[in-house]
Amino acid sequence: MTYVGIDVSKATFVVAYSSAKGSETKTFKNTVKGIREFIQTISPKENHCVLEATGNYSMLLVYLLSKAGFVVSMENPLKIKNFARVMLSVVKTDEIDARLIALYGERMQPAPFKLRNDSILLLKQKRTVLRQLKKQLTANTNLEGSLKVLPFIDSKSKKVLEKTIKFLQKQIKEMEEELTSLAEIEYKKQMDLLTSIKGIGATLAAALIIATGGFTYFDNAKQLTRYLGLSPTYQQSGTSVNVKGHINRNGDAHLRSQLYIGAMASLRCNTECKACFERLRSNGKPGKVAIIAVANKLIRQAFAVVTQEKPYVDGYKSAKP
Repeated sequence: MTYVGIDVSKATFVVAYSSAKGSETKTFKNTVKGIREFIQTISPKENHCVLEATGNYSMLLVYLLSKAGFVVSMENPLKIKNFARVMLSVVKTDEIDARLIALYGERMQPAPFKLRNDSILLLKQKRTVLRQLKKQLTANTNLEGSLKVLPFIDSKSKKVLEKTIKFLQKQIKEMEEELTSLAEIEYKKQMDLLTSIKGIGATLAAALIIATGGFTYFDNAKQLTRYLGLSPTYQQSGTSVNVKGHINRNGDAHLRSQLYIGAMASLRCNTECKACFERLRSNGKPGKVAIIAVANKLIRQAFAVVTQEKPYVDGYKSAKP
């Protein structure tokens, strides 16, 4: 299997058919036509394509390659960046980056990327638009508040802001309803299982389904916790390095915030989460650390009910010794 390195940008992508210095590279347009031209130059049986995850710019390429039967790996850019440091790379161009990605594939042999199904892609688009609408609403609300402290307010500006805020609130409400509705239609069973956990509502359940592809991207709850950036870190070396641990903060910061809020809500009604929080607090752990631990417990509960296909029973005690 020959690894093909691909460096993707908005308008084009550069392909390195080999990692060897001075080997052939070729540039294609990042369009359907350009991707099809690239596909004609490689073979599904002989080539494994590797590229960095660059958000929406790489999704069309990954989608068409996967549909054409190619093995594709889409890696975290941080992995490629750290690999370049290990290889003592000091020059950065699109061609060199493509060869470096091909070399990364040869040395690291990354796992194939699991293509998201169409419903997950639609849910992700709705979630992205919803988040941007909320950011715009926050910005306009803050602007309206800042104008109110002025000696006098321009009536036209005030009217425009009020209309904009009402429009954004309406759009946000509609998008939230559509997102939840689509999640309940496509993943009704998982939504029912997840919302059976006290502390996880429809919004958080839908967010977990989107992030995990319907709980198909991870083998266990520990992998999901690491992906969401809630894994504790610790640095210790000899007698001079002993850094206090914190969460790794990788992955989706917005979903991490939702889980934090869900963890706080679960303290009122989820027996296991409440017991976990009280135990950690009695052992002297800070409140935020205990909440993070509760968020991890919520993830484990979510993973358990979905994989076992059984609703959550609050306060359940196993019959096993």
